[in-house]
Amino acid sequence: MASICTYNSAIIITIILLLLKDALGMVPAVYVFGDSLADVGNNNHLQLSLLKANYPHNGVDYPGRKATGRFSNGKNFADFLAQNLGVETSPPYLSLPSKSNNTSVYLTGVNFASGGAGISNTTNSGACIRFDQQIDYYSAVYGVIVQQLGTTQAQDHLSKSVFAIVIGSNELLNYAKSNSASKASPQQFVDSLIPTLQGQLKRIYNLGARKFVLIGTGPIGCCPALREQNKTKECNAEGNSASVLYNKAVSSLLNEMRRQYSDMSYSFVDTSIVLNQYIQQPSAYGFTEVKSACCGLGDLNAKVACLPVSTYCSNRSSHIFWDFYHPTEATARMVVATAFDGSAPSVYPVNIRQLAS
Repeated sequence: MASICTYNSAIIITIILLLLKDALGMVPAVYVFGDSLADVGNNNHLQLSLLKANYPHNGVDYPGRKATGRFSNGKNFADFLAQNLGVETSPPYLSLPSKSNNTSVYLTGVNFASGGAGISNTTNSGACIRFDQQIDYYSAVYGVIVQQLGTTQAQDHLSKSVFAIVIGSNELLNYAKSNSASKASPQQFVDSLIPTLQGQLKRIYNLGARKFVLIGTGPIGCCPALREQNKTKECNAEGNSASVLYNKAVSSLLNEMRRQYSDMSYSFVDTSIVLNQYIQQPSAYGFTEVKSACCGLGDLNAKVACLPVSTYCSNRSSHIFWDFYHPTEATARMVVATAFDGSAPSVYPVNIRQLAS
C-alpha cells in the first residue's frame, strides 16, 4: 500500500475529489476505447495518418466552433457519455504531455479511441491506433495507477470506473463495400471477428475493468456512403444484416463473460435498433433528413468527405448523419440518452445509469 507521503499535491487533490465522488455515488472515471465515433483528438497526433477531423467544417457546433479532431459537427458519443455520468470528457491519451507524471489525469479517465480503428490489427493499419495498441496504452496507465495507489486501492478505483468501448464499424463497412468473389457470408465474417474481440475484452478485464459499456454498431448499410452506391439510394441490406449479426454476437459474448466473471457487469447498446427507429420514424425524433449527409459533396453529400471545400447544411439537428459515415451531434446525444435511461431491446441487461450506480 502506498503511503500518502509519497503522493504529490496534484494526486492528493485528485484522490480527495475521487473520495467525494465515491461518497456521492458518482463514477470516478471513464476509460474509452474504440474508433472515430469516440475519438476526441487522438488522431490529431498521428503525423502520417490521413484519418483526421481537425479541420472545418468539423466542429462547427462545438464550443468555439473548433475542429477538435472529433468526426462530428459537435460533440460525440464519448462527450455525451461523460456528460450523462457527471464527469468531464476524458482527454485523448496522445495529448497528455508527459506519460510518466500524469497519475492525477489518469485517475479521472483517459480516451484511447482512434478514428479508423477496428477489432483486427489489419484494419486501417498504420493510419490509426489499433485496438490492441489502445489496450497496450491502457496497460501502461494501469501500471502507473497501481504504482501510485497500491494494488488494492487501484483495483477499488477501477472497479467503480466505466470502461466504454465503441468498435466494429470499420470492419463492417469494409465488408459491406467489398465486391470480392470469395467474400464470406455475413455470419461467417462476424464469426471471424468475435474470438479476437473476446481476447481483447478479457485483457481489459484482467487490467481492472469491471463495468463495461459496449456500444454496438449502427445499421451500417444506411450510412450515406453505402446508400450512395445503391442505384435506388436505399440501405445496403448486406451491411445491415452484418450489423444485426455483429450486435447479437457481441451481446452473447458479454453474457458469456458475465457468467465467467461474477464481478463483471455490462450495458450493451444495440445501436442498430436505436438508429433504425430514427430512420423509419424520423419526425417522431425531430429529424427531417435520413439519407443525405449534412456535410460533403455529390449525391447524398456522400461522394466526397466533409472537407473545407465541402458544403454543409444549415440545420444540423435535422440530419441523422453529419458526413458520409458519422452521426450528427444531435444523433449522438439521443443515442447516448437512450443508452443511459432506456431499456431492452435498445439497451440491456441494464442501462448505463443502472450500471453506474
